[in-house]
Amino acid sequence: MILETFLIFLSLLLAIILHEVAHGYVAYLLGDTTAKIQGRLSLNPLKHIDMVGTIILPLFLWLSRVPFMFGWAKPVPINPQNLKKFPRDEILVASAGIIMNLGLALLASLVLHLSSLIIDSDFRVVLRLFLFYFMTINIGLAVFNAIPIPPLDGSKVLFGWIDRPWAKSYLYSYKYGLIIMIVLLLILPMIGNNLGLDLNIIGHYIASATQYICSFLI
Repeated sequence: MILETFLIFLSLLLAIILHEVAHGYVAYLLGDTTAKIQGRLSLNPLKHIDMVGTIILPLFLWLSRVPFMFGWAKPVPINPQNLKKFPRDEILVASAGIIMNLGLALLASLVLHLSSLIIDSDFRVVLRLFLFYFMTINIGLAVFNAIPIPPLDGSKVLFGWIDRPWAKSYLYSYKYGLIIMIVLLLILPMIGNNLGLDLNIIGHYIASATQYICSFLI
């Protein structure tokens, strides 16, 4: 139990840090050095940990025994004015995190299949367990961040190319987007539990999408 908990949180920490570094690195390649200057292209966890998204929320989900695990790190600072071609580059930067998580999931799947070649049975069991958690958590983060609600990446990927006032207003409505996500993730399921209803819409979406994608990788 302790080992599994450690592997789950290690997998989540690695996944969200690499997700944010991907945003920053692609932005750097496209002309924005903000993340690099502020030291956010580092793999040092202390530079990325967000108290709510990296610690409190994952701990709450683990204690609640939900069938998925996700969270977030401190967003990497991006200055769109420094990008070479706007809005194309902003959409590429937003896509980078999702692509990174899917790429990590694919890599974990490949290593998982090759792990049967390892002779040491104890090490093989631990490694396969870690790879499974790492794969599923990365897929879960990808499908979660693909939701088109600000400030999640999916909002910029889906609406970032639309040059209309309403689209720009929607993309930068972070405060309202966070409120919506809190309602969907926490408040609605709690209300549903009190009423005897299953209102965990986002949870079912993440769990179902993750399971579906995993079925092609395992």
